[in-house]
Amino acid sequence: MPGVALSATRGAWQVHRAERRRFETAWFAKAARKAQIGDDELCAAVAQARAGQCDDLGNGVYKKRVSRNLYRSIILAKGGRYWILTYLFAKNDRANIDAAELQGFRDLAKSFERLTADNLADLLEDKAFVEICHGDQGEVQERGV
Repeated sequence: MPGVALSATRGAWQVHRAERRRFETAWFAKAARKAQIGDDELCAAVAQARAGQCDDLGNGVYKKRVSRNLYRSIILAKGGRYWILTYLFAKNDRANIDAAELQGFRDLAKSFERLTADNLADLLEDKAFVEICHGDQGEVQERGV
């Protein structure tokens, strides 16, 4: 059943909803707005990445093509609780990220994995993160201009 995870607690199985929150960093939101890539397309891109339709760069770092294959997005999702659109680049500007950038994204994914609900609330309040859609509903929230 999509969106449901099973966990064992004292020998009994419990069913609970898997958290699937999706975010953009403030930098990514600005870059996506400049490239005229809408939140609906980004939500779909994350859903496709979750389904394995992307390049898995390891340790919670994913590369996904967006905007008719003109751009590449870097999505961080170590642990799968939060999917965070972090970096965007035009395919004609550069072929790929380099090894140092990849390591930096892997380190960042690891730190994002440890985010608590309070940390996340602070990032949203400070506008460092923008939440773009929720779970299976495909609900899109407009980002501020």
